[in-house]
Amino acid sequence: MFNSFIALSALALVGFVGAWPYDSGCVCTYGDPCWPDAATFAQLESQVSQPLVYPYPTASACYPAANPSGNCSEVIQNWTDGNWRSSFPGSMESPNFESFEFKNGTLSACYLNTSLGIPCEQGNVPVIGVDARTSEDIQAAVKFAVQYNLKLVIKNTGHDFLGRSAARGAFVVWTHNMKNITYDAMFVPQGAPSNETYQGNTYSATGDPIGAHSLMFIAVTLGAGVQWHEAYDAVNQSGRMMVGGISLGGSIGAAGGWLQGGGHSILSPSYGLGVDNAIEITVVTSTGEYLTVNNYQYSDLFWALRGGGGGTYGVVTSVTYHTYESLPVVAYGFQANVTNTTSMQELVAGMLQFPKNLTDDGWGGYAGISNASVTFGILSPNMSTEAANASTQPWTDYAASLQGVSSFAQIYTFASWYEWYMTLFNTSGQNGVDGMTTSRLLSRDTLANQSKDVAKILIGCQGGFNMIAGGKVSQIDPESVGVNPAWRNAVIEAGCSISWDEGTSSNEIQGLISQLRTWISAFYHVAPNDGAYFNEASLFEIDWQTTFFGSHYSRLRGIKDKYDPCRLFVVAEGVGSEEWNKERTCRL
Repeated sequence: MFNSFIALSALALVGFVGAWPYDSGCVCTYGDPCWPDAATFAQLESQVSQPLVYPYPTASACYPAANPSGNCSEVIQNWTDGNWRSSFPGSMESPNFESFEFKNGTLSACYLNTSLGIPCEQGNVPVIGVDARTSEDIQAAVKFAVQYNLKLVIKNTGHDFLGRSAARGAFVVWTHNMKNITYDAMFVPQGAPSNETYQGNTYSATGDPIGAHSLMFIAVTLGAGVQWHEAYDAVNQSGRMMVGGISLGGSIGAAGGWLQGGGHSILSPSYGLGVDNAIEITVVTSTGEYLTVNNYQYSDLFWALRGGGGGTYGVVTSVTYHTYESLPVVAYGFQANVTNTTSMQELVAGMLQFPKNLTDDGWGGYAGISNASVTFGILSPNMSTEAANASTQPWTDYAASLQGVSSFAQIYTFASWYEWYMTLFNTSGQNGVDGMTTSRLLSRDTLANQSKDVAKILIGCQGGFNMIAGGKVSQIDPESVGVNPAWRNAVIEAGCSISWDEGTSSNEIQGLISQLRTWISAFYHVAPNDGAYFNEASLFEIDWQTTFFGSHYSRLRGIKDKYDPCRLFVVAEGVGSEEWNKERTCRL
């Protein structure tokens, strides 16, 4: 079954009987009579720089009948390695998004655990696509998808908590191999007027650039497939650092969905979100146009691409970012062991009171909560050890004062942000687990007035929070970019998650999802106006248009309609997706 699903010879058997009737309101997926035949795909292959790809589920190599050329030992050894997984067009960060659930509750999947005796099937993995290396490759792919009305998905690394870069029977544009990195100490945005002057690395309290230097930036342009470990290596060689994502091995994409969803960073309290640091973006729209967008041309699309959601407006081919002088950093590490539930509640509730002050001082970081312990790690660039001690001492003292809490805290120094990153994150892991997550941005008011309620949720789900807002993020005009305005009031992002083993029944998974929905509801009722991060949330968020986009939704919808007249780019809970069915294959 698996081979027949992906083999080109099988595609030829389907046959192409003409263009899909657009007035049906549905797109064409594999197995439909409209699906292009092998000869038609061969014509596309002649127009692009690489052979077409036929994605496999990640575990398919462990099923010789499904993938006889695969290496199962390699799969087992690298299952949790994000960089390894991202090198395959069919592999997702969370394997459950490679699976497809039918209406009767049965699953089409391909499990690593072959002892389950379940055959390997294609599931939710696209069946064919373009290995894009150039903007021309993407233009050819987009024009082909529009011509034959194909269900299209865009995929880079597969780091995707909502499974937006996979779809059953779909055609995929795989941008992972677009690895160009260009460093430019004198970058001038296309279309900028000659008399315009400002210093690109400095923002006023309203988010407007200020200064008296000519419009030139120390900038880096990243191709769509560049991952953060590659970007960090490149800018470090030039004595620079940049706002970017954090994961083990640095496997997250640096110029795709991360940015288009908002792009938070441990450096955000000091330098803003990813969207606040983007200078220029190149993108292919559904009409096949290749556009260079910035504040001077196609400014509405530039605004939308900075936080209006990935996979929605076009295929981004590159992003140009600000970089910053590489600075020493100071880090603060904290761990506490807790002996009883009352002390845990007191510790976590108190812990939630401190980030608003810490982020204003430039600290960013992460906290995790388990049954009997709490860990907390933060850093700040260009802060002295003395200042770091003074800033963190109130929290250290508070934790030490609690009965039933045994805590340890220490200040560490690093010669550069890059040294800190390589010390802690230059390893593999963090991928290959079936699961889902939910998160909530929490404002200063929420943390000040409802920390006990939030603590109860986080202790109950053994969750945690990212201290990646406040500070600089809160100083930028909410209308300057398309990202949810809730970010400008937020201090932290709190989250809960569920996970399960391969082969878990649909009923059991639904039970876990029910628990996830309970946490979603609890967060929503504690902080109904605080919103959530588009990239790190759930398919089940309440009032997703407002939760993800806030007051920007209607403007984003207008820009979506303008630049995607073909309605080609549709993702789960993305702008305009309310027009579509659950599978996003037919308009309602």
